[in-house]
Formats: sequence, structure tokens, C-alpha cells
Amino acid sequence: MSTNPGDVFDEERLLRSATRIAGSEDFGPEPFLEPLRVLLDALRGAPLNDTGAMILRGSLLRSLSQRLRAQRWWTDHPEILDEPIMAPIVVVGMMRSGTTILQRILASDPRTCCAYGWEVGEPAPRPGWDSLAADTRVADAETREQQVRQFAPELFAIHPTYVHEAEEEIVFLADAFLSHIPEASCDIRDYRSWLDGQSFSPAYRWLRRMLQLLQWQRRRRGEPVRPFVLKTPSHLGYLDTLLAEFPDAHVVHTHRDPVAVIPSGASLNATLWGMHCDQVDPHEVGRQWLDRMGWSCDRAMVSRTQVPSHRFTDVHFTDSIGDPLGTAQRILGAVGLDVTEASVACMEGWLAQDTKRQELPTHRYTPADFGLDPDQIRERFADYCRLFL
Repeated sequence: MSTNPGDVFDEERLLRSATRIAGSEDFGPEPFLEPLRVLLDALRGAPLNDTGAMILRGSLLRSLSQRLRAQRWWTDHPEILDEPIMAPIVVVGMMRSGTTILQRILASDPRTCCAYGWEVGEPAPRPGWDSLAADTRVADAETREQQVRQFAPELFAIHPTYVHEAEEEIVFLADAFLSHIPEASCDIRDYRSWLDGQSFSPAYRWLRRMLQLLQWQRRRRGEPVRPFVLKTPSHLGYLDTLLAEFPDAHVVHTHRDPVAVIPSGASLNATLWGMHCDQVDPHEVGRQWLDRMGWSCDRAMVSRTQVPSHRFTDVHFTDSIGDPLGTAQRILGAVGLDVTEASVACMEGWLAQDTKRQELPTHRYTPADFGLDPDQIRERFADYCRLFL
């Protein structure tokens, strides 16, 4: 790596750049410096190429500038933090277990809402924002989507993200520098080990604040307040923290044979590592992903023993894919939203639109590609499979 990592991931330089971009120096009271420093130290020692270092620096800079911009809105409009985030529906489950289709079909019901792809990318309004005018953030997000489609088609095939569709809120956790996005991007073992011992409460407080900011913007646009449909696989490891922050949330837990889903997650991570590093050991990627998913599922099983069962709806992958409309209706019924003609029509419309999308390139992989054996995966998830499969 010819770029000096000490310069690229220098804390003071990053903070100065963020304050210049945002036009503000007020980061607010929420803590973030300790996890940022641990992450920066790990990135300085990571085997990144020049392009990867600049991409990941850009991600950190985006998070810092978004924190500054959000804090400015909270300072100017303190009523934002009074916004009630009521009874969110939270879809969790291992990657490729049907979480995306469930979030998007549930979010198509007019009685719910979501964080759209363009909002996740840039949740804080730009200076001078007019709630009644066309939002320039949308057009910029559309351009970014086209760039990903064009220049990273393999990544888009594995995890397609759409500007005008429901999107994961994991980026909001990353803005607190407490998330598993960095370890999916490169080999940073010290950070991932440190992360395992940390409380994620600051990250989930930040998530609430960002949802409040989005909801306040919708009020200003004259939109009704509706429960959010959220989705992030990494919530699996933090169900206790999630439910402490959102005590009236209803969790939809999706399930699929780990032998089918673990190699898929490893494939996504290997693709991301390859975008940032010249040399990638797919077996190391597989080892780390198996460990992370096993860790997450173990924690989820413990959390579930401490929460009343009616707070959860379990969904098998075959139901998500084979009968998404019926499955969505079952989930909505569990949260007290009866079937209506309008909701069915909207969900059917979303399904019809989804099936008409241009077919994406085929995503092919095997456990052996990542040094994994089906029996090894089954043994690691034996307790999980006995409970849910």
C-alpha cells in the first residue's frame, strides 16, 4: 500500500475534514470517539490497497459529516427528539434467509413506513432544506445506485439496494462506529475482537435518533406517522439491546438451513474484501463469517428466552419465498393490523413489480470456496437448528 495509512486514517485530519464538509464543529453529546479510535487503529494495520483505503476513509468521513449535520438539525429543532417511534416491526435473521423480501413487502402496506435507500444514504437534510421542494438527495442517490450497478455488478447481484425501496438501517449503527460493517469490508481482527465486548446501547440510541429525524421530515412533508418496518441481520446479536431501546417492537425472526446461508454471507464479504484489498484469503473470510453468525445466533437464542414469545413471529424461508403475501398478512395480524383490501392491493402491486425487475447476474458459491464443510456448519448451528428448523 503506497498511501500512508497513518495519514489516511488520522483522527484529527478526519475530524477537520468532516467539520469543513458539514460546516459545523458540534458533534453533540452522544459518545463515538472511543469506537472510532479503535477502528482507525485497526484500519491503519489492515492489508488495504490504495483504493480500498480511500473508499473506507470516505465511509468514515460520511458518517462523521452526517453526525454533524444531524446534530445541527437537533440543535435548531429540539422537537425532533420528541418524535415517538412507536411499535416498529423489526425483521432479523441470517443473510439470505428471506429478510429482504419480508421487509419490502411489509413496508409496501400503506399502514407502515420504512427507511428508503436514499434516506439511509443521507438521512440529514442539507442546509436550506425545503420540505415542499424536490429533495436533491434523491437524485444524487439515484446516480449512486446506477454507479454501483455499472461498476460493481457482482456486489449489486449479491445485495441489490434500491433508492426507492426499503433498506437496512445498519448504516445508522455504523455511524456510531459500533457495527459489523467494517469487518465485512476487510480483515481487522483487533477491532472485531474488541467489538464483541462492547455495549451497543450508544448505537441503538443513535438508531432511534435517526428514525426520529426521518419521521420529523415526513411530518414536515405532510405524511402520516406510521410504524417503521426495520431490517438488519446483525440485530440478531443484540436483540436485548434492540428491545431495550424499542420496548414495543415486534421482531420477525426468519430461519433457513445454515448450510445454505453461511456460504452466501461469506461470498458477500469476500467480494467486499476484494474491493478493498489486493490479496484476499477466502478461507479466512469463511472462518470469520462462520464465527460471527454462530456468535450472533447464540446470543439471539439467549435473548429469546428472556422475552415473551408473543413479541416474536418466526418465519421459515420456504414461507417467505413460497407465500410472501400470506406470510406478510400473518405478521401484520400479529401486530394488530387486520387484512384490508388496500393493504393486499399494495402488497400484490409490490410483488408484481419485484418479479418484473431485470434479472440480476447469478450469484454462485459453495461452502468449499470458503474452506467450509456442510457438516462443520451443521455442527456449529446444531442448537439453533433444533430450536427453529
